[in-house]
Amino acid sequence: MPASLKLQRTTIPTTTTTLTCHKQSQTTVNTWRVPLTRDSPVPDYVSCHHTRTVGPNQCCSVVVKTINAPVSTVWSVVRRFDKPQAYKHFLKSCHVINGDGNVGSLREVHVVSGLPAASSTERLEILDDEQHVLSFSVVGGVHRLNNYQSVTTVHASPNGNGTVVVESYVVDVPAGNTKEETCSFVETIVRCNLQSLAQIAEKMARNVQISTTS
Repeated sequence: MPASLKLQRTTIPTTTTTLTCHKQSQTTVNTWRVPLTRDSPVPDYVSCHHTRTVGPNQCCSVVVKTINAPVSTVWSVVRRFDKPQAYKHFLKSCHVINGDGNVGSLREVHVVSGLPAASSTERLEILDDEQHVLSFSVVGGVHRLNNYQSVTTVHASPNGNGTVVVESYVVDVPAGNTKEETCSFVETIVRCNLQSLAQIAEKMARNVQISTTS
């Protein structure tokens, strides 16, 4: 397995997603909350799900993506804890190894070659179908991203014509890497995942529209 995250970055065009990013560089434990921006406004009820306690050797960030599809369509893909590879293309397989897909369930995912990881064991922490929130934490596996915790929220865009997906995370900084390098690596993967999610959800929405008008 590669020893350094910075040797394994995957590059994507900067136009593939709408991104709002905030990195932590504090030396003491701190509380962090997803920032509100003019371009990607995030309601308070959504922002509260992305409040983080960040340690001195951790980094965190957030990616915001607008998708031209209904919330129900986007959420139907995101909520599948048992099938993250449906839109996360860096994963080649997933198996639920404990539980029935509800909170507390464990899944084992296997990663495609070329990344500094082989597998990850992840626990479902939140699955809220009313507020459209999914959270998981990494509890084992063969990788270098220790204590990784992710929260994804889905809410209607301000104009009511689409969906805004917010994904935030906090993770330990691996030995030999900086916080900036770690955030850059993880954000690249998250942006790729959300771009894939957008393509899938927008295609699903178009197919529904065609079927209802034909």
